[in-house]
Amino acid sequence: MDLWELRAEIPAVHAESTDAVLLETGVEGWTLLEDAIGRRAWIVGIFGSEAEARQRWDELRPLLPAAPLDAASVRLLPDADWKNSYKEHFRAWTFGRLHWVPVWERGGFRLPEGHAVLWLDPGLAFGTGNHETTRLCIERLVEVESAGRPAASLSVVDAGCGSGILALSACLLGFGRVSGFDVDPEAIRVSLQNADLNGLAGRVRFSTAGLPEGLAGAEADVVLANIQSDVLIRSAPALVSAVAPSGTLAMSGILSAELASVRSAFASAAPGWAQDARVLGEWSDLRLLRPA
Repeated sequence: MDLWELRAEIPAVHAESTDAVLLETGVEGWTLLEDAIGRRAWIVGIFGSEAEARQRWDELRPLLPAAPLDAASVRLLPDADWKNSYKEHFRAWTFGRLHWVPVWERGGFRLPEGHAVLWLDPGLAFGTGNHETTRLCIERLVEVESAGRPAASLSVVDAGCGSGILALSACLLGFGRVSGFDVDPEAIRVSLQNADLNGLAGRVRFSTAGLPEGLAGAEADVVLANIQSDVLIRSAPALVSAVAPSGTLAMSGILSAELASVRSAFASAAPGWAQDARVLGEWSDLRLLRPA
């Protein structure tokens, strides 16, 4: 039996409300797929024909809380189990000596000597770091690890940790004290599951909390925040106060068009701190360095 997939990306900020629409209206055949770390989301439907897929999409689209980011794509699924079709969207990725590898590639992956690997099985809940914002954050983390100060003496806090892969990456890189928090209890459950998958259970302290309460009392050498721009701006005082002297605040989840606003907010919240930013595709990051 042929199966057809219709897929449309939606604004990640509307993922929860979109899921609520699917549940409340009882619309069948659709799944909400989220890359929680990359902050992306898709509506995915599996149907028996292309015509049915397009008809069902025409029925669903007016009910959505926000317009899709692009036109829906329809394709005939290969003979492989359709439940595994999401795997084609996630690929192994490397920066420095850290590798992020989907767990289904474990059998054929060869880890170079002195390198570290984080195994990931995203399923329908979280990603493997392919999104630009996640890459920008991990590159900043690797830069700190290779800058000269012993990583084992440095602490890391991942604010809004999602599936925990930034915090777990910090652990693999040898940072001494690593913690992560997220307002979503499901994200913490997935973070703990990822820790178990990598033999890191108990090595990272994960907790359910939002901003700013998750940063209360923190003074970390590295604070990571891969969160959308409006939340970063609103949380600027709390994020800045959580950085230790000579520490680093590395942020992403920032659309390039929003970078100037984020920079301005953090210039006000942290006067005298050095800033630099990079752009990758339509996304950017922002790094602040606290004076000693």
